[in-house]
Order: sequence, then structure tokens, then C-alpha cells
Amino acid sequence: MIKESDLKILFREDEIQASIAKLGEKINSDYGEEDLHLICVLKGAVMFMTDLSKHLKMPVNMEFIRLSSYGSGFTSSGKVHAVDISLPDLNGKNVLIVEDIIDTGHTAKFLVDFINHNFKAKSLKFCSLLDKKIKREVEIDADYHCLDVDDKFLVGFGLDYDGFYRNLPYIGYI
Repeated sequence: MIKESDLKILFREDEIQASIAKLGEKINSDYGEEDLHLICVLKGAVMFMTDLSKHLKMPVNMEFIRLSSYGSGFTSSGKVHAVDISLPDLNGKNVLIVEDIIDTGHTAKFLVDFINHNFKAKSLKFCSLLDKKIKREVEIDADYHCLDVDDKFLVGFGLDYDGFYRNLPYIGYI
């Protein structure tokens, strides 16, 4: 088990919140007053989505799904396991998938393909707090993201190690 004292701070809480506020402005500009359906990928994105939603000016609907690709390791397994992916009717809706980090791209591609296969959304975009392009294995990019990261194992602000440290207000690395 890692200890919080082992972590080095990558992004302070104020840096994270400033980048979320800026992203909120961009999303507001893009969608105006149109309804927006946020699909939060649990458990990692919940802190990001709740903070982001506070900056959104349009009517927002929040849905939650659970996927897994990490298990208890330090790297993505590359396999996406759908724990709970039940969603309401998204036909004709503006949909924004909200994720904590896009790294290999497998989870992002899985979700985009799943929604495109099952619904005819008015629009579908992918939003991530962190973008780790260096680890990309599939061709997919976030339509929106806050911060770029290199190849470090990150914890805090929703990201975990074996279920722990999601509660940290900053993002640290080992």
C-alpha cells in the first residue's frame, strides 16, 4: 500500500479547479442553453463531473455508469469490463461522456461505440479531466480535456490506487 507521504503533487487543487472552470466556459459556449446529458464514468470521474457541472449554465441531466480497466494494478489492463452500463433513452439528446483520464483510449472508444450503437444522439462528445496521450493505443481523442499528463501513475481527485486516495483534493503521483 502506498502512503500519501510517498506522493509528489502534480496538480494542486487550485490548478485543477481553474482548469475545470475554463472548461466549463468552453462547454457553455458550445452548447448555449441546450439540455446536456452528462454520463459519468464511476468511480473516478465523480469529483470531476460534480465540480464541472457547477460551472455549466444549461439544464443538465446526470447519469452514472461503472466500467473497469485497471483492477488493482498501476497500468490499464486494456480490457474494459462493463460493471453497470444501463442508460436511459439518449436518442436525440446532447450527450457528454465525463471521464477522469483518457490514456490507452480503450474505455473512451468502448463508450463512444456503445452509445453510437445503441442510440442516435443529437451530439456525442467525450470529456476528460486528464489526457495521457503518450499511452494511447487506439485512435480516439477527448473533445474536451483539462490537463495533459505524461506517463505517471496518478492518484487523487477521483483517481485511486486499489480503491484508496480518491478523496485527495489534488492529483499526485508515485
